[in-house]
Amino acid sequence: MSKLQVIKYGDKALREKNLDVKVVNEEIKNLAKDMLETMYAAPGVGLAAPQVGIKIRMCVVDVSPKQDAPLVLINPKIIKGENKIAMDEGCLSFPGIYESIKRFEKVIIEFLDVNSKKQEASFSGFLAKAIQHEIDHLDAKLFIDYLPTWKRKAVEKEIKRRKKAGTW
Repeated sequence: MSKLQVIKYGDKALREKNLDVKVVNEEIKNLAKDMLETMYAAPGVGLAAPQVGIKIRMCVVDVSPKQDAPLVLINPKIIKGENKIAMDEGCLSFPGIYESIKRFEKVIIEFLDVNSKKQEASFSGFLAKAIQHEIDHLDAKLFIDYLPTWKRKAVEKEIKRRKKAGTW
């Protein structure tokens, strides 16, 4: 396994279309392991392939306190969502930036697992929120897209300030 480089906001790869995974082979399984290692080291609770420069629809999530419940979601789709709630949210591509974002409290997701088996599962709470965040990355959508224009501009101004200071 190896740690991957996480792309930060401003890199065009975060806004590009990502392709469905056609075959879950050893390369995909190894990428999932590398993404988990990268996510845990960051530390984070989710990571999407586009965040490491790979334009495929795959993400990893683990919100467990002991980092012992990893989920690998390949070609995930939200089938149903219920009851939107606001919670603070961050992103490995936006280090140190947190904003309150409204997302579904409960979701039903359809996806392939690392054994190419089609799954449909229900998730709730913080795990549901993290999964939705990562699926957004697969759709080239970022959490700041949910913010009102004035707030998004304030975040972008802060990022610009950090870039200038060399801390981004």
